[in-house]
Amino acid sequence: MSDALHALSARELLAAYRAGRLSPVEVTRSVLAHIERWEPHLQATWLLRPEEALAQARASEARWQRGEPLGALDGVPTTVKENIATRGDPMPAGTAAVDLQPAAADAPPAARLKEAGAVIVSKTTMPDYGMLSSGLSSFHQLARNPWDLSRTPGGSSAGAGAAAAAGYGPLHIGTDIGGSLRLPASWCGIFTLKPSLGRIPIDPPYMGRAAGPMTRSVGDAALMMQTLSLPDARDSMSLPAQDIAWNDFEVDAAHLRGLRIGLLLDAGCGLPVDPEVLAAVQHAARLFEQAGAVVEPMRPFMTQAMLDGMDHLWRMRSRVDMQALRPEQRARVLPYIRAWADSAEGFDGEHVFRAFSQFHATRVATVAACAGYDYVISPVAPNLPAAAEAPSPTNDPLRPLEHIGFTVPFNMSEQPAASINCGYSSGGLPIGLQIAGRRFDDLGVLQVSRAFELIREPQRPWPEPPRG
Repeated sequence: MSDALHALSARELLAAYRAGRLSPVEVTRSVLAHIERWEPHLQATWLLRPEEALAQARASEARWQRGEPLGALDGVPTTVKENIATRGDPMPAGTAAVDLQPAAADAPPAARLKEAGAVIVSKTTMPDYGMLSSGLSSFHQLARNPWDLSRTPGGSSAGAGAAAAAGYGPLHIGTDIGGSLRLPASWCGIFTLKPSLGRIPIDPPYMGRAAGPMTRSVGDAALMMQTLSLPDARDSMSLPAQDIAWNDFEVDAAHLRGLRIGLLLDAGCGLPVDPEVLAAVQHAARLFEQAGAVVEPMRPFMTQAMLDGMDHLWRMRSRVDMQALRPEQRARVLPYIRAWADSAEGFDGEHVFRAFSQFHATRVATVAACAGYDYVISPVAPNLPAAAEAPSPTNDPLRPLEHIGFTVPFNMSEQPAASINCGYSSGGLPIGLQIAGRRFDDLGVLQVSRAFELIREPQRPWPEPPRG
């Protein structure tokens, strides 16, 4: 059994700790040994410190032996995305341009995990400034997809997605401003929830930015939400504290009966949907119908102007950031990111204002389009994962966001949206289904995701590290 401890869910581990059948120390050792086998191929971790992880596990073991667990995640191996501050650790944000300084405090998600007793095994990697849907970074080594090492895991929560699929323990946390949780979840075949804006406090807060759980199952994500959704005054956009019964995620397929589900197969902008992705999502829609849901096709509500506007404002923001760097720092930024930011040089004030206005236009259009439905399902990404070395699916800094037309609207509308695996390509690559709900209905999205988890076909075995 010890060889498979890394693959146990957090709920299974906690039950075993409670019953005295397993120790956090033996579980952490199993996870570390599994990471050691995988990591030369995946490069998903940063600040992997086995001795520190084992020290946390020994402290947890002592608490369980006394019958005094610290919190809901005591002793469960966990990773944290690199851009979520952990006290005393530098935060390079994926780029070699940053002067490394130790963080003064844990950011809210890291603080909640530590307060709950989670064993922080490692930080996970990300691309420069989190502005790529890939594992390409000027600071970290290139992260790869465990299902196919020639492919990207997605991003910007690249290392977290790869780590979850590869079995680096059961719990992982990433962030998302346009799809950075859901894209790697889709391409790595795992589950994630991008919660309603403010549901999980984060520091620094920013328009559209959310932290969320990345796990192999809906149940483990619900377990993390119990802890991550606790309040923190540092987030000026955090939602009021609310006693949500996260354990009520556990429903059966009958939960879907009578729900009105919108089916969005055309984002209205960006890349066309790959035929294999389209087929997998259409099959998922039929499963919803067979379970008694009413599934209705939706017209696209995003436009290329909306996508381009958000892109152009982010270019200008990045250009301002680049201009603040010393010349030698700027030279270290990934060339793709530099070219993308430099392209904003000719934008005048009116152009930037009109670009910024597209964020609100996107919000209004998304809320209006979803108003007639209980939930909306769609592809997560129009495409299968690109080559690992590619910074983006188009590999073009002037068309950088063509793959986020399905995901980014729900950041701007502040609605919860999940990614759950709904099939595989002919080459064996996972395909994600996005399930979006009304604003604040995070638990409802988890419940619909759990029901789909029960009605979808059996999943393929998780990938194993290459031999030799």
